[in-house]
Amino acid sequence: MDIPGNIEFLEVGPRDGLQNEKNLVSTANKLALIDRVIDAGARRIEVTSFVNLKRVPQMADAEEVCAGLPLRDDVTFIGLVMNQRGAERAIATGRIDQLGAVAVSTDTFAMANQGQTSGESVEAAKAIIELARAEGRTGQCTVAASFGCPFEGEVSEDRVIEMALAIAEAGPVEIALADTIGVANPAHVARLVERVRQAVQPLPVRVHFHNTRNTGLANVWAAVVAGATIVDASLGGLGGCPFAPGAAGNVPSEDVVYMLERAGVRTGMALDKLIEASNWLSGVMERKLPGMVAQAPHFPKAA
Repeated sequence: MDIPGNIEFLEVGPRDGLQNEKNLVSTANKLALIDRVIDAGARRIEVTSFVNLKRVPQMADAEEVCAGLPLRDDVTFIGLVMNQRGAERAIATGRIDQLGAVAVSTDTFAMANQGQTSGESVEAAKAIIELARAEGRTGQCTVAASFGCPFEGEVSEDRVIEMALAIAEAGPVEIALADTIGVANPAHVARLVERVRQAVQPLPVRVHFHNTRNTGLANVWAAVVAGATIVDASLGGLGGCPFAPGAAGNVPSEDVVYMLERAGVRTGMALDKLIEASNWLSGVMERKLPGMVAQAPHFPKAA
């Protein structure tokens, strides 16, 4: 088994973690969350999304969040965008370093998520990446529902590879595979990550897992061993997609960091600060969060 010495950690809590929450989180608390994960070591953060506020009201303050971001040359702030209008909004803030596009593996989910077919979502993602580069930013793309669709069921691996190859033509910094509804298993993850990695190299492969069926951490491990070099996670395990029924919970940042660091895979993250941040976020949300490490005794105990 080839275990890498390190991975790149990407915190998605401020966007994917919060987007499905019914109770609106204040802009001040979103900015405090971003500050806390930066303090814990995060250097790539998905801070917000530029989408229809009527469909995703939790992200209605995207411009306000961007206006309050700290001035950090060492942190890449990412804005999720679905179309050219969203991309233009993100660029206009002057604070978004990287545009994150989304292409969806099936027509039914693509129509629910962004009002276009799967093929149209690929073309839209390519246009976003090209616009980002033209505006002096970088772009990346996530292939949503790479491991299964909430409407159409199983997704062909060949379709995901076909999409990844098409998107790679636009020059993204990476291709991400997302288990949007948490149906993946480690064998499937290892196989698809390896196939996509071989297809798009030298572009890196990023992974994004939901823990809906309690396989998220196992899938992170399978992906890392198979060659994924960037891992998404959300503080406390918050997350979900408004347009994918049952898509609950991202893999928790603190749980991912604990697992990888204990296995000798460096993440650049400070676990104690992540746990503090998770406990703080639990207070903001006024409930216990899904992450397990923040609820467990520290191990090993401090000397």
